[in-house]
Amino acid sequence: MGRNIFLQYLEWHFFDALKGISAGWKNYLRFNLNYWSVPMLLKTLFSPWRRYHYSYGKGFNIKKYFEVFTFNVISRTLGAIMRSVLIIFGLIAEVFVFLAGALVVLFWLLLPFLLLFGFYFGFKILT
Repeated sequence: MGRNIFLQYLEWHFFDALKGISAGWKNYLRFNLNYWSVPMLLKTLFSPWRRYHYSYGKGFNIKKYFEVFTFNVISRTLGAIMRSVLIIFGLIAEVFVFLAGALVVLFWLLLPFLLLFGFYFGFKILT
């Protein structure tokens, strides 16, 4: 109770509020990864595109075997290409979210100094 209010402000500004900002930043980073489904896309990278695949069926017909094999390979290749593009977009967005969070934290840390410089230059202009 007998602590100086200035020291309480400094503790709040540089520790308590910074923890809250960091937790929010972490939530935005997690949300972005889930929004772009990056973990799921990595797990299913070589799955067929939109689950389009054919069964080989019973028996062995060389012509049907190569048709089905070719279609399944193309479907998996198309799936890998599309998932790779989405993963890249998601990671680019993640970099932007990270940089925006870093700017917010930097601004928050510089805010008291900007306030002091504002008061200093304001009084300097008045005199």
